[in-house]
Amino acid sequence: MSNANLTSARGSLESTPLTTLIQGMPKAELHIHLEGSIEPATVFELAERHGALDRLPATSEEALRNWFVFRDFPHFIEIYLIIQDLLRSPEDFSTIVYRNAEQMAAQNIRYRELTVTTYTHTHTQRKGLRFERLLEGLEDGRRRARRDLGVEMRWIFDVPRNSAFSEQGGYDSTPANVTLTHALKARDHGVVGLGLGGYEVGAPPQPFAHAFRAAKDAGLYSVPHAGETSGPASIWGAINELRADRIGHGVRAIEDPSLLLWLADRQIPLELNPVSNVRLGIYPSLERHPFPHLDRMGVLVTINSDDPPLFNTTLVDEYLHLNASFGYARADILRIARNAFRASAAEASLKQALLAEFDDWVTHHTDA
Repeated sequence: MSNANLTSARGSLESTPLTTLIQGMPKAELHIHLEGSIEPATVFELAERHGALDRLPATSEEALRNWFVFRDFPHFIEIYLIIQDLLRSPEDFSTIVYRNAEQMAAQNIRYRELTVTTYTHTHTQRKGLRFERLLEGLEDGRRRARRDLGVEMRWIFDVPRNSAFSEQGGYDSTPANVTLTHALKARDHGVVGLGLGGYEVGAPPQPFAHAFRAAKDAGLYSVPHAGETSGPASIWGAINELRADRIGHGVRAIEDPSLLLWLADRQIPLELNPVSNVRLGIYPSLERHPFPHLDRMGVLVTINSDDPPLFNTTLVDEYLHLNASFGYARADILRIARNAFRASAAEASLKQALLAEFDDWVTHHTDA
């Protein structure tokens, strides 16, 4: 499905009782990148704040949205890094965190685990931004979000895998070591997991095992991206070498029956992102996406928006597509929504409270 057709499909999701149900139900989201959640209006605000409007290829929000059309995954990363470069101060991070929380409140997303690539901001772009200042901005936004909007946010700091490999294939442990240090320092400031992001081709998970072993030993979740731009071998590597508690994406597990059985038997959750997969050309259309097949195999699946404004989607839209593209009825949509709370890395007391809120809402708002 082309970008235009996908946008058309999104617009055809009419207001129905199911739409009202999805909008109103308490939701959790486990796979969304903080830097990829910045709306065009905020991109312009940040660019103007730093005198960097000339970095943008557009002069209006509509034109900027049209810029978010990607030839392939590397092209997506190229645009993503231009947006990342606009984040230069604690105030910038506080701004985007709070705007993200406003998006949460508008969709009744009660809990989000947001991936943040701290290494990119403190090292690779030479912004002179110390990690402590970056964390100050994250925490200011998170505190204000909880106070004003009543939403809960947690962080996953992810290693930018491509920064660790040279063009000749040599491995540099610095990105993993720095990100691990950041995550361990911020355990008391909302960090719940260590991630691994980026383009998988030529950047396998195995060399990062040392960092994930240390993170797990410290009580953090292992939540690497795997099985998005590479096949089942990447997922096996994340499971066997990184001791993954969840898999970011993991959609290409569908290509390996033994892997499907393993995931289903051990109930290792997958953070699936259907619209993202279509936008980046992993699958040609939502109708060809294997989400329902993974679900039927007994894999614990969740649905997520990944980088919502970049892919012209929202979490509500993703749930609506469960019905429009996959034929899911209300009971199965509610089941998938509950999976996200179950699979979260929230502390036990918060997870229990969130699940109780969800179950109570279901009891009082549906006859499911």
